[in-house]
Amino acid sequence: MDSTVIYAFLLTLFAGLATGIGSMIAFFAKRTNTAFLSISLGFSGGVMIYVSFIEIFPKALEELVGAHGEYTGTIYTVLAFFGGMFLIGMIDKFIPKMENPHEVKFVESMQNDPTTHELATTTNEAAPINHPEVQNRLKKMGIFMALAIGIHNFPEGLATFVSALDDPTVGLAIAIAIALHNIPEGIAVSVPIYYATGSRKKAFKLSMLSGLSEPAGAAIGFLLLMPFLSDTVFGLLFAAVGGIMVFISLDELLPAAREYGHAHHSMYGMVAGMIVMATSLILLM
Repeated sequence: MDSTVIYAFLLTLFAGLATGIGSMIAFFAKRTNTAFLSISLGFSGGVMIYVSFIEIFPKALEELVGAHGEYTGTIYTVLAFFGGMFLIGMIDKFIPKMENPHEVKFVESMQNDPTTHELATTTNEAAPINHPEVQNRLKKMGIFMALAIGIHNFPEGLATFVSALDDPTVGLAIAIAIALHNIPEGIAVSVPIYYATGSRKKAFKLSMLSGLSEPAGAAIGFLLLMPFLSDTVFGLLFAAVGGIMVFISLDELLPAAREYGHAHHSMYGMVAGMIVMATSLILLM
């Protein structure tokens, strides 16, 4: 493998392992820093939206028009773009809401988790967090959350990898954006596992494992697609990556950023992400 491929893999590994940051925040923070999460999720969305429309879609169009002519190439680009949206939309559709990694989660949520109140129907009291049935449900919740994040991170890993192969600077920006939005996912996995088992080590390990699906997605994409890589395959893949990132931003990152209670913070973060992405592209022209 040449240095570009190794660099692309390292970026996906960095982005995936950011779930560990969320895990550590969950262990050591008494309350969720909602302002930080609103800004960081908005920033991620801004980077992804800007780079998708300004950099990724035009490059995919250029490749496909060059290979198939203006009319056919444009149709292929548009179909691949919306195909990426359809793929990530189907993944979201089949992940239950509670296990969806982009549903808003708080560090302090387990102290009044609805799981504990489901056990109160016969006693008129909320079951304590150390109740065996509560612990089992919390453990199950954490494991399903990790699986959901693992599935979700596959296309995100592929997006980072493909972007880095084409342009290392764009790949780095996307990796940072995905890493920021992986922080709340680390919280979502580690909190229920920690309260279920009492082990920070187990919770941190499962959180990190869920993040490793990001480089796994890149590796699978590399093994399956690289032997057949051509202008057409690259253009289709790039357009699909743009669709995936726009869908994630509009359907998940920006709504989640607003739900943390700081609507203006999320907008400031989004605009800042676009400015940073635009500036980096201009400086490297």
